[in-house]
Amino acid sequence: MTRSLRRLAATAALALLVVPAASARPLVAIFYYPWYGTPALDGDYQMWTQNGHAPPHDLYSAFFPWRGAYSSSDPNLVDRQMAEIAAAGVDEVVVSWWGWGSPTDRRLPSVIRAAQKYHLTVAVHIEPFEDRTAAAVAGDVKHLAELGITDVYVFDPMKVTAAEWAAVRPTMPPVRLFAQTGSVGFAAAAGFDGIYTYDIVTYTGDKFIRLCTQAHAAHLLCAPSVGPGYDAVRADGDHQYKPRRGGGTYDAMWTAALNAWPDAVTITSYNEWGEGTQIEPARAVAGYASYDGAWKLRGAAASRAYLDRTAYWAARLHIRP
Repeated sequence: MTRSLRRLAATAALALLVVPAASARPLVAIFYYPWYGTPALDGDYQMWTQNGHAPPHDLYSAFFPWRGAYSSSDPNLVDRQMAEIAAAGVDEVVVSWWGWGSPTDRRLPSVIRAAQKYHLTVAVHIEPFEDRTAAAVAGDVKHLAELGITDVYVFDPMKVTAAEWAAVRPTMPPVRLFAQTGSVGFAAAAGFDGIYTYDIVTYTGDKFIRLCTQAHAAHLLCAPSVGPGYDAVRADGDHQYKPRRGGGTYDAMWTAALNAWPDAVTITSYNEWGEGTQIEPARAVAGYASYDGAWKLRGAAASRAYLDRTAYWAARLHIRP
C-alpha cells in the first residue's frame, strides 16, 4: 500500500470513530405535560393547586396561561395545542409519563391522536415514578411500543445502575432510548442510544459542544435541551432562577445548541408552567410575570412570541445537513 493510500485509509478509519448515528435531518422535540385537570372534566384541579394555590385565579405558576387553568382531558384543547406545536416547526412531542394507570397514561392516546392529525410524532418521557426500576421500564417500553412509540426519554436514569440498564436493554422493543444525563460514559455503558439534558439551569449552553462531541465519539445521539428561562418559586419554593432576558436566554441556548451540531434539539418545555419553562401562550395578569418585552413585542404578539421564535430556530436547524 502506498503512503497516500495508507493516509486515506487512516483518515477513513478516524472518521468512522467520530461520526454519530444521525437522523436524516436534525429533529426538534418538545417536552409536553398532559397532567392538568379541572373540576368540570376531572373532578378537581390537578397541578394548578400545588403549594397551596387556589384556582382558577390563583395558580401555581409565575405566569398565567392564555387559556387559564385548563384540563389536559379536553380533546379540543389538546388539538389546539398540537396545532400550535406543529406550526412552531416542532417534529416530536415528548409526553410526560408517570406509569401505568396514571392520569398521564390515560391521556396519552388522545395526545397521540391529536399529534398524528398534525403530522407530529410522539415520544414518551418516563418520569421517576415510585418503584421505577430498569426492569419496570423495560416492561413499560413494551406497552408504549404497542401504542406506536419509538423514541423513549428517561429522566434521571442514574438512579439505577448502568449494569441494570444494560441487562434489560436487549429485552426492549427496537426503540431509541435517550438518557437525561451529562455523563456520556454512563449512557454508553447502560445501553442508551443517546443523551439529552432537560435541566436548563444546570446544563447551560456552554456545555453543549463538549457533550455532543463526547456523545458522537461514543456513537451516541446528542439532543441538548434549550429553554426560555426558569422560575419555580411560586410552585415549590425553589429559588433557582434563570431570567428570560426578553428572549435573550432562549436565543442564546438555541445558538449554543446549533453550534454543537446536535442530532436533535429538545425544548424544555411547551407547558411546564410550575417551573416557568413553558413557551405555550401566556397573558399579562396582575401579580404574574408575562412575555411582554420578549423580542420587543407586547400584548397578543408577545403572548405567542416564544412559539414564533421556535419556528425561526427550527427552520435554521432543519436546513442543517
